[in-house]
Amino acid sequence: MEIVHTSVLLQECLSYLAPDKPDSLMIDGTLGEGGHSEAFLAAFPELRVIGIDADVRIQARARERLAPFGDRICFYPGWSDDFFREYPVDAKRPDRILIDLGISLFHYEKSGRGFSFRSDEPLDMRLDPQTERSAADIVNTLGETDLANLIYELGEERYSRRIARAIVEARKASRFSTSKALAEAVYHAVPADYRHGRIHPATRTFQALRIAVNRELDRLPGLLDLALSTLAPEGKFGVITFHSLEDRIVKNFFRDASKSCICPPEVPICRCRGRAIVEVLTKKALSPTEEEISRNSPSRSARLRVVRKIAYGDERL
Repeated sequence: MEIVHTSVLLQECLSYLAPDKPDSLMIDGTLGEGGHSEAFLAAFPELRVIGIDADVRIQARARERLAPFGDRICFYPGWSDDFFREYPVDAKRPDRILIDLGISLFHYEKSGRGFSFRSDEPLDMRLDPQTERSAADIVNTLGETDLANLIYELGEERYSRRIARAIVEARKASRFSTSKALAEAVYHAVPADYRHGRIHPATRTFQALRIAVNRELDRLPGLLDLALSTLAPEGKFGVITFHSLEDRIVKNFFRDASKSCICPPEVPICRCRGRAIVEVLTKKALSPTEEEISRNSPSRSARLRVVRKIAYGDERL
């Protein structure tokens, strides 16, 4: 089987999340093609892994890839937040959790769902085909102001208003149905000098639509909370991010969970009786080495943050 995606920060994940007991259970919350899980299963022969992915097509590829590990790996088809929400109270709790928030290269190159503007594909972008709205639905129905706000807030695109105006004008003549048509509309909407920058001018617009379609930022805070609650005391939790919007959410969540007091600054004496839930193991997010970036250029924006859950007796936090 051809492996399309190269897992990022692999050695860093293996180092920080190495199990410290023989019967450890790890949750790979974003399985993809199974690269991280394969590395952990190969490095730690007694480790068991549960792999989660909302995309059944890419999970099928992971099943084939990880078949040699037999019953040490099992699979959950669905969203990670749903998995942790439904996690049985009396089940063995995971000692390690890894969530890689990046989109697999498989989706850009092989899925045929319009994640990339390099191919002319249906404008879909849904990881789970059961998701209600596709990218085409958003592009063809959202009002100009709402569309501009979406592109600005989720794509951090400074020309969001010009792009939204061009999209709304163009769709009067013909509905957007392909990634190529949308990319061309964005390309012609921005100033000439912006078209030849470091990245394609449609990059941020496509990012915004993908995030909106799959509700990536909406799901993230709840996912982090549910995963941390499920994690066993003394367990470790790692999250890989790829852009500032999601990294900010992860950074703030881990920072707040590491505080012993959450009272407002104006309160002179602690009244919350709070306590730290985690110890932050990566004071600064880990970035890929220059060597990794040279081998796998999409890794350049990856950041890894890891925490250890603090034990307070046997209670579930």
